[in-house]
Amino acid sequence: MQFFPPFFAKKKPAQAAASPLASETVSLEILKELIPIRSLKIETLQAFAVDHVLEAFPEQTVLFKSGDHTNSVLYLIKGTVALSDDNGRTYDVDADTAKAKFPLSSGSKHTTTAIAKTPVSILRISQKIMSAKTAEPTPLSEILIPPELAENRILNAFNEHYLSEDLETPSLAEVALKLNKAIQQDISIQDAVKIIQLDPVISARLIEIANCPLYLTSVPAKTLFNAVNRIGLKATRNLVTSLSVQHVFKTQNHLIKKQLEKLWKYSLYVSTLSYVLADASGQADPDEALLAGLVAEIGVIPFLNFAADLPKDFFSEEEIQQALPYIKSPIGFKVLQNWDFSEEFLEVPVFSDNWYHTGTDTLSLTDIVILSKLHNRIGQNDQSDLPPITAIPAASKLSNFALSPEHSLNLLHEAKQQVNEALKAFYL
Repeated sequence: MQFFPPFFAKKKPAQAAASPLASETVSLEILKELIPIRSLKIETLQAFAVDHVLEAFPEQTVLFKSGDHTNSVLYLIKGTVALSDDNGRTYDVDADTAKAKFPLSSGSKHTTTAIAKTPVSILRISQKIMSAKTAEPTPLSEILIPPELAENRILNAFNEHYLSEDLETPSLAEVALKLNKAIQQDISIQDAVKIIQLDPVISARLIEIANCPLYLTSVPAKTLFNAVNRIGLKATRNLVTSLSVQHVFKTQNHLIKKQLEKLWKYSLYVSTLSYVLADASGQADPDEALLAGLVAEIGVIPFLNFAADLPKDFFSEEEIQQALPYIKSPIGFKVLQNWDFSEEFLEVPVFSDNWYHTGTDTLSLTDIVILSKLHNRIGQNDQSDLPPITAIPAASKLSNFALSPEHSLNLLHEAKQQVNEALKAFYL
């Protein structure tokens, strides 16, 4: 799938050795502005300032080239740098703008070429620092309450409820569980159809989805057998699970109904973007990516259900929002573990909100969802906390195309109809 035609001819990069002319000390004030290392403990930042220096480079220095492997991360502290992708598209990063708070590039491989447009000062740090900052707790299902939220009543109450093993987690439809177990035993399409027919609603929805633009051929699928035959057994299993997940987001409780509907719409949009990105990359199964996008926020649901059963004056909306980042990862892990999802899926709710998650060198479902969540934010009014697409490790793992700000907007434009049709197919 060709999303990114080369609108501009590739420019020949400047040829200059990337060796610093001089160095200067880095201040603690500078470090406190850089994302994500500004979240390190103050003692760590102070030690960091002592051990590191800024590197000065002249105009036209090639700081790094697209495709080069690296074990370090670069921040622009002074001057202006031009970043260009493999299609020749270029955009500038100025040290005085919000973009410079994020790394110029991160990940094991550079996705752009960086050339100094003016004399520049660069801070070079090890990627291990980034990993140490974002290391996740073990076990992954453990809720860790930070000191600043020690007085958050609903967070503490939920954690106590969770630790007592009284938490009621959502369950998948029986048809999804049966189909998943049966497909592991190498069943036929007819056998799969017999299982799916046990749920008339999911059967009808599966036929509808088989006829949407994601799978459409010249002859519409009129029967469940035709639908499964067109989609394939593996994709059918993922779609049946996805349709089952949809019902987990439904509730009759008016206190949380709107929140769950909003969460479902968000999850659905992220999941369809995940499908498009996986399809475009050729490095991940699109149907698995769609399912991964749907379950990325699944850990929020048990928490909202718990909150709905408490007295209204027990907590505030602010306390809910403060607690969510510490709840949804471990609870999402626990829910998917209860559903017997594979290890790759279990990582999605844990790491997909971490722009700088590294993982392995190969593109994973978590990487796809991270990229989709970032694309979901593109075009929104407040992007002050949003890193450039080229600055996150997930983007460096794409082997068939590169993402840049222009490419990302083009992707959203080209995929708009496909996403809208998928939204219609899944949203009731």
